[in-house]
Amino acid sequence: MRRLYSYLILFFTINLANAQIQLSNFAEVSVLTIGPGTALNDAFGHSAIRIKDPMYKLDAVFDYGRYDFEAEGFYLNFAKGKLTYEIGWANYAAFIEHYKSVEREVKSQTINLNSTEKQLLFQMLQRNIQPQNKSYSYDFFYNNCATKIKDAFETVCDETIVYNEPTTFEPLTFRALIRSKVAQNSWGGFGIDLALGSVIDQVASAEEHMFLPKNIHNFFQEAKFQNSQEPLVKKQEVLSATQTTLPSIFWMSPLFIFGLLSLLLIVQTYRDFKRNSRARWLDFSIFTITGGIGVVILLLWFATNHSATAYNYNFLWAFAFNLLMIPTTLKKSVKKRFIGYLKFLILLLLLVLLHWSTGVQSFNIALIPIWLGLMIRYAYLCIWCNNHLSHIDTP
Repeated sequence: MRRLYSYLILFFTINLANAQIQLSNFAEVSVLTIGPGTALNDAFGHSAIRIKDPMYKLDAVFDYGRYDFEAEGFYLNFAKGKLTYEIGWANYAAFIEHYKSVEREVKSQTINLNSTEKQLLFQMLQRNIQPQNKSYSYDFFYNNCATKIKDAFETVCDETIVYNEPTTFEPLTFRALIRSKVAQNSWGGFGIDLALGSVIDQVASAEEHMFLPKNIHNFFQEAKFQNSQEPLVKKQEVLSATQTTLPSIFWMSPLFIFGLLSLLLIVQTYRDFKRNSRARWLDFSIFTITGGIGVVILLLWFATNHSATAYNYNFLWAFAFNLLMIPTTLKKSVKKRFIGYLKFLILLLLLVLLHWSTGVQSFNIALIPIWLGLMIRYAYLCIWCNNHLSHIDTP
């Protein structure tokens, strides 16, 4: 019997994509919600659909979160915002064993579907995993592994699904929702805040909160069918209770590292003040780094299809045109217009505070020491250059 069971599992594993199976009355459809992993790409959790039919010994899991790092042009397309993800599937036993082994929580919600709706969903998933259908254009907020599942159920259900707000619901911005999964004072959090613009600082609607797998679970639990008022979820259970978490090490965090670098910058500026000098290597480094980051920000804004990287006011402190000033920073003497440029940079830094305080864009907390260090250095350069103008401008 065990050998027969193994053969059946193997058979369905090989032929599921092409099999024409009429689900029995014992079939169940459930949504699986997986807790966050330790890597940044796993930090937001995951969602999947499970189709189980004991009549056929069928137990398969479908998910829309597959991508191929080895695919030709993957990283270039990722940078351009042309993200292609795929639907994939796996045997449930292997699926759950994997997430147990990496200590990630898995919750199950059995969905209240009739036989026709279950069959329609199963057939749709079978069509989607065909090679010609499995790819889709990924969008982090509006078309991801969680939203695709919501869309799938809305497609097959006869009645409209009404998503009631959970009792713990709090309207948040897209950035705040991201920070709920990726700590702000982490390198992943800093990178996200650096790359994504002010467009994600708008408050997400209740349904837009469902780009996170956790919120798919929470909203599904409260959802009802519009006419019958029956709940969308008829049963829930925990399949894997262990959830791993990474300890936070402050001395390796962006706030600590940038705080230390800013302190060194301020100390060097004080030494320059005492010596009435200017460390050209330091100014060269500042203008090179901030200018380079600024170019990346502008490219993400204007040269890609990433909708979330638009209107990124990090360019106010990471000013791309600083690269044009690099030759000036290496000279022993500078011209008067350089003072005007430095005053302009100080104005841009003040605009960072204005945008931050008015909620136009929320910047990462690690930007505080960066901002402070740049402000002190630019102010000192204004003073130093102004005091040496008579000497500098002498032919």
